[in-house]
Amino acid sequence: MSLATICTRHVITVDAAASLAEAARRLREHHVGALVVTRAGAEGVAVAGVVTDRDLAVEVLARGLDAAALAVGTLVQGEPVAVPESAGVDEALAQMRAHGVRRLLVAGAQGQLVGIVTLDDSARRVCRAARRAGPGGGQRHRARDAAARRAGATADPAGAHPGHRHRRLDAADPAVTPRRRRPAPA
Repeated sequence: MSLATICTRHVITVDAAASLAEAARRLREHHVGALVVTRAGAEGVAVAGVVTDRDLAVEVLARGLDAAALAVGTLVQGEPVAVPESAGVDEALAQMRAHGVRRLLVAGAQGQLVGIVTLDDSARRVCRAARRAGPGGGQRHRARDAAARRAGATADPAGAHPGHRHRRLDAADPAVTPRRRRPAPA
């Protein structure tokens, strides 16, 4: 199971000199949680690191810093963490754990950026492989799903449990009781 099959190859980048406000706009515009930060140098454009939506929230907003006045490059520290596209998911997970990150850059044979892989991508792949390796090798799930389709059941919105029937929850329905929240600690 190589990273070449699960990494996202359409990588959104931002220049290190761009403002953090511009980075936030790009995150929102492209519906992504991370941007690859690039920096122009003598040999061309090079990857400087990764900036995430969490970096913006924790390092900028929580500290009350001006996102329009700071450059993206100020959040990038150290060398970017990358793994070869031929690496397996287990190696990617080990690198994520070792470096305390949830996203890794994926490098091609010549060291060029070819994609990005996330912890979620890796977890999905591991779960899918475990499901296939389980009792019946996934046959049980496919048979259940086919039977549910024949019976006319609809899948839930997330698709996690195909075949399960769901009813629309309505606040006016007496069977639906709102959850009570505990008061916040003083």
